Amino acid sequence: MVRVTALSSPFLLGFDGVERALDKASKAAADGYPPYNIERIAAGDGAPEILRITLAVAGFSQDQIEVTQEENQLSIRGRQNDDKARDYIHRGIAARQFHRSFLLAEGMQVRGAEIADGLLSIDVVRPQPDRIVKKINIVARD
Repeated sequence: MVRVTALSSPFLLGFDGVERALDKASKAAADGYPPYNIERIAAGDGAPEILRITLAVAGFSQDQIEVTQEENQLSIRGRQNDDKARDYIHRGIAARQFHRSFLLAEGMQVRGAEIADGLLSIDVVRPQPDRIVKKINIVARD
């Protein structure tokens, strides 16, 4: 069976990686924990526009969260250990783990991350590339 997609047009050459990225992103969108916001911060004074990803990570300390970028994938992992020394009468706050990932466009860079008041903020930028127009010479063959 042949799968036909929007990117299977003969005029879209080399976009098979984009199609795989869209499939991966749609599968990752199903998990809702932790909740997050994505905010656009306008460019100013020659600085590029910033995309700020903010995750609600209440109960996690800095050493329990790991932020990594591998190629075009930004991954945020949180791991809390169960404290065996405590004797709970009621436990409504679970020691929970999470893994949230974002697929970044080519050329995007993670500028930094900070945690404050239970919110983890990660700034991502895309430097504006120089516009290049290249003339292609035509060779005549007889």
